[in-house]
Amino acid sequence: MKAFVKFFMGFLVFDAVIGAPTRSSVTYDSETYDIALEDLDSLYDYDENLSVDQVQVEIGTILPSITQEIYLPSPLPEEPEEEASTPKLIDGSSPHGPGVLGPHTHEGLPTCLLCTCLGTSVYCDDRELEALPPLPKETTHFYSRYNRIKKINRDDFSSLSSLKRIDLTSNFISEIDEDAFRNLPQLQELILRDNKIRQLPELPPTLLFIDLSNNRLGRKGIKQEAFKDMYGLHHLYITDNNLDHIPLPLPESLQSLHLQNNNIQEMHEDTFCKMKDFSYIRKPLEDIRLDGNPINLSKTPHAYMCLPRLPVGSIF
Repeated sequence: MKAFVKFFMGFLVFDAVIGAPTRSSVTYDSETYDIALEDLDSLYDYDENLSVDQVQVEIGTILPSITQEIYLPSPLPEEPEEEASTPKLIDGSSPHGPGVLGPHTHEGLPTCLLCTCLGTSVYCDDRELEALPPLPKETTHFYSRYNRIKKINRDDFSSLSSLKRIDLTSNFISEIDEDAFRNLPQLQELILRDNKIRQLPELPPTLLFIDLSNNRLGRKGIKQEAFKDMYGLHHLYITDNNLDHIPLPLPESLQSLHLQNNNIQEMHEDTFCKMKDFSYIRKPLEDIRLDGNPINLSKTPHAYMCLPRLPVGSIF
């Protein structure tokens, strides 16, 4: 009987062992976990003498401060309040007052609406204008090319004390009042090419650049000594005007003189040089164009002795 009981008990133990679940082995990759298992305890050292309450206190006081430091956004800097300002246009007027877009033209439109105003520059190119529009008083550069303007009046540029450049290329200008440019104290560049001008008015001595090419000045269109007092003039272009002489005297500052395609037939030996001073050298004047004129440059060889370069033109 005892043997039967032992056999029965052994059978139950064996059956329990067979029915128990097996554990799957865990493999640790040394490349992923490069810390030895026996060193893991050093990462979690703690004081065994601490009570449960003390551990809870430390956890409760330290962790919130770390979380706050990482996730609490810093306050945004206060942006300075922008000062209320009123926009200024070319004439410095307020947009709520008169003259916002410049003075009114004869067409009933403000100049800066009919043309384009950028800073102190006014562009009226290709607008089919028959007269110069009134300009804002602060204008420094004025362009009105490819229009139908026929005359420049004495008041067209009045009170424009800051005007430095006038470009009226390709219009139908045939008449200019004598005082049209006289009262422009800062005018430096005057471009009137491709018009029908027969008489050049008095020009301000402040000019540095003049282009009168392709007009109808002829024999009497330029007054005597018209450029004498322009001590800063460095470019003078008078091509295609049927001139029969070189307008003298020319300022010492002149660097470029273009007179091609005229009717100049002769030149004096003192046109550019000083015949009584053989040591005189005119270094700035390096560009002289006389081609297209019925003049033989070889007849006056002494006229070029003081120049750094010979004029361009016929030598036969």
